[in-house]
Amino acid sequence: MINSMEFEDGDKLYERALPCAENIAELKRRTKDAGIPTIYVNDNYGRWQSDFKEIVEYIIEEDTRGKPITELLKPVEEDYFVLKPKFSGFFATPLHLLLEHLMVETVILTGVAGNMCVHFTANDAYMRDYKIFVPEDCTASNTIPANEEALHLMRDVLKGSITPSSKLTFKGDTSADIIDHG
Repeated sequence: MINSMEFEDGDKLYERALPCAENIAELKRRTKDAGIPTIYVNDNYGRWQSDFKEIVEYIIEEDTRGKPITELLKPVEEDYFVLKPKFSGFFATPLHLLLEHLMVETVILTGVAGNMCVHFTANDAYMRDYKIFVPEDCTASNTIPANEEALHLMRDVLKGSITPSSKLTFKGDTSADIIDHG
């Protein structure tokens, strides 16, 4: 979600991503209240000499199309971040090691693009035996059909829970404490 949106069809993605970002911000608030950590898994955009904070600052300072989303979802000090070179959050990143360190068994995946980064990350999470939640109102793609197809695959093939974020409740910080009321 931390993205300048300055690319071909970025306007199409932004149109769908802004309402998604509002839902993610509310979900993040609720998970934080439950003691569940937030991990930003973000593209490095080929900027191999940058870091996550530098990417956030660039998007905001350069007044890019993605600035409103970045401001809405701006990380706080206790958040974690992993930069990724390709679509999956697991490919060539320390994400799996971080999740093991945090003793995570369940992942809640949100973001853009649903049919690319979210879907590829869900595939790799499934292959690593994580329980997967993908709130349908917290992911967006360039087109509604593309996003719906990705959600369908994540639900039916990867056995993920696809439900609106408002239907998730949290009793604590373990996978058994996430309840899907969908």
